Amino acid sequence: MSKPLAPFDKLRAYGQIAAGTHRMRYLLALLALLFAVSPAPTLAQIGDEVLPPAFVETLLELPDDAAQAAKSGKRLLLYFGQQGCPYCKELMQTSFTQKDIVDKVNKHFVAIAFNLFGDREVTWFDGKVRSEKEFAKFLKVQFTPTLLLLDEKGGIIARINGYYPPHRFSAALDYSAQRLERKRDFAEHMKAVPQTGASATLNEQPFFVKAPFDLARKPAGKPLAVLFETRHCGPCDELHTEGFKRDATRAALARFDVARFSLAGRENLTTPDGRRMTAEAWGRELKISYTPSVVFFDDRGKEVFRLEAYLRPFHFASSFEYVASGAYKKELEFQRFLQLKAEHLKERGEKLELWR
Repeated sequence: MSKPLAPFDKLRAYGQIAAGTHRMRYLLALLALLFAVSPAPTLAQIGDEVLPPAFVETLLELPDDAAQAAKSGKRLLLYFGQQGCPYCKELMQTSFTQKDIVDKVNKHFVAIAFNLFGDREVTWFDGKVRSEKEFAKFLKVQFTPTLLLLDEKGGIIARINGYYPPHRFSAALDYSAQRLERKRDFAEHMKAVPQTGASATLNEQPFFVKAPFDLARKPAGKPLAVLFETRHCGPCDELHTEGFKRDATRAALARFDVARFSLAGRENLTTPDGRRMTAEAWGRELKISYTPSVVFFDDRGKEVFRLEAYLRPFHFASSFEYVASGAYKKELEFQRFLQLKAEHLKERGEKLELWR
């Protein structure tokens, strides 16, 4: 991730690399340089588990990663996990599906994932190369998940051991993002954060489809709206306390079958196109990245629209109208549909509340 070299300098630099365990690694880097291509970051993985897009793949040369991050005002966030770790899964499905947290990570951090028992080679700020498992021992990582927040020089300013619910995890990120280590230590910072936040259970609604969850569609039948949520999700709570309470939303909901699942749901269901799987597997297949998310299907079981993250009541209710009315077939841009609707309401002299 260092400054690009001129073509002949590239050849000269890489031509001097000694054979050995690093040879293939550098040859791959050379190919990327010679073709002057900056490949898009691939999805990071631990074992067979794919991590959220907030994590990026690098050559794991952390001094270079830190220097590159600093150019954008960012710092490194190191995540240590292992396949089959339930607390890691909770962190990824609950915290890393909330838009405010994902936006904060993308804005302030370069997030890199490590396998506690992995074998990839990592270069630390002391210049030494270690395997992932040796690297974890070197940094005294004993739990998963563990996240380390580094300063620009590789100093560990905060250590997040274990699972933090979203409101506390977000506050922990603020400690680095706001450079608060200059004012107080991490433990003092976290003492001021409430222990409880969003609801630890999912909210229920009487209009949700009940088990058995047969979501298969029939021509000329109702369209389907599928809500994906997680526990400890503030925007999910807001959707239930505000979005679902509005008359306009209730009227729009009446034109749909509405199903709700947790991203970690173990219940079996029949998908709109007639396949059997668990709610968790279906959420992964649909690539749900944020909670709450609503995925809309037509009467033939085809996805036609989705909302990722909760919108304010006017926009939320309008999304159901957009699908139920069939407007999505003629007006492909949802924002244009909203604009036309707003103009129509104003022409009729109705008061338009976009936020309340």
